[in-house]
Amino acid sequence: MASEQQVKEYLAYWFQLGKRIVIHGGERTLQPHPVIQGDRYSSEFEQCWELVRSFKAGDCYLEGTTETIAELLSPAWDVSPCSRCAMPVPIKNQGVATLDCPCVDLPGWPNMELPQPRAPINTHVVLSHVRDRLSAAIGRDHREDGSGEEQR
Repeated sequence: MASEQQVKEYLAYWFQLGKRIVIHGGERTLQPHPVIQGDRYSSEFEQCWELVRSFKAGDCYLEGTTETIAELLSPAWDVSPCSRCAMPVPIKNQGVATLDCPCVDLPGWPNMELPQPRAPINTHVVLSHVRDRLSAAIGRDHREDGSGEEQR
């Protein structure tokens, strides 16, 4: 079963490549921009997410797909990386599902020379992890040296 966070990230990744959400069978489309602001999703993206989760949006789905957001949030679906482009794609848990990735209509995709879509990153947390790994590595070097002094 795909979690809400996985479905939210699925939409965020595809929005970064220019895909839109189709609402009420094509009556309206949305594409929040920007998707990410600093270390979190933008307020425009969050508003779009709240709308597609609500019953007011009706049947809504990512452009180029047929699975509704409500279906993706049900236990019948998972979100996994596409074997072609590594972007998140919906996979049906049981039964037959289409094998199309939303990238089929994106010219020139996948393009590994461009930055890949991503989720928001908290730089403070990432840098703390780097600091902790460096501290552990330095401590390990001191123990292996046996002198307790820094090697030059």
